[in-house]
Amino acid sequence: MAINDPLGDLLTRIRNGQRARKDSVLSPASKLRTRVLDVLQREGYIRGYSDEVLNEHPGLRIELKYFEGQPAIQHVARVSKPGRRVYSGSKELPIVRNGLGITIVSTPKGVLSDAEAREQNVGGEVLAEVF
Repeated sequence: MAINDPLGDLLTRIRNGQRARKDSVLSPASKLRTRVLDVLQREGYIRGYSDEVLNEHPGLRIELKYFEGQPAIQHVARVSKPGRRVYSGSKELPIVRNGLGITIVSTPKGVLSDAEAREQNVGGEVLAEVF
């Protein structure tokens, strides 16, 4: 079955896995998903991820993170969707929960968190917000 929004699918798998208290979840692999997972790992929202084979196709096993029994990710939402893309300059990047959360941005310098994008003074497509 074709997936219209691969990144939205990844975020939903993470959200559902944490609600079900899973240790890890599986997802098909792609470069964009890997870059987003790099940002989530750098920012401390997941323990990590590894490559795995799913029905002869490349996949990713995402190790979810919990703190005192609560999921590290309380809220994850897709901002820019296939039907409505959202772009932002480096000065106008949204701030999530007064700086407690992050915004994941696809920039010409790669997929970055909002703090990294502001530091490098680049804007781009606002992919998701995580808290």
